[in-house]
Amino acid sequence: MATEIEKKFLVKNLDFKSLAEGIYIHQGFLNTEKERVVRIRITGDKGTLTIKGITRGATRSEYEYPVPVEDAREMLNELCIRPTIEKYRYHIHYEGFLWEVDEFLGENHGLVVAEIELNSEDQTFEMPDWVGEEVTDDPRYFNANLITHPYSRW
Repeated sequence: MATEIEKKFLVKNLDFKSLAEGIYIHQGFLNTEKERVVRIRITGDKGTLTIKGITRGATRSEYEYPVPVEDAREMLNELCIRPTIEKYRYHIHYEGFLWEVDEFLGENHGLVVAEIELNSEDQTFEMPDWVGEEVTDDPRYFNANLITHPYSRW
């Protein structure tokens, strides 16, 4: 089984933007039940279908498969729950780890979240100075929840 161990943090400032260039992501959800989230995503010219299991702490099962970009586009337009999510993602290497920073657009504009994938939940790591409060356990920040409860309405 594929497993994802990920911690999520709010971002304190936009200093990270000088460290990487963002890539546009458009994603939507075919299912948002907490036991099985099914997402379709277009990143650049690549489509992916991702299935994630229930989150326990910072860990959950994750399966990801390539999808032809035209199929992904059709699923986003015809099958996904509305609204879909648009964001820019920045990949930043810091102290031996890859940080993914998502700057949300549309109804989630103003939300900026940093994620780090780990090998274990208790693995230690250094945080960049632009990383703030941890929100790993706060379901409001799950992408699947941002479609029904967008950041702009909090």
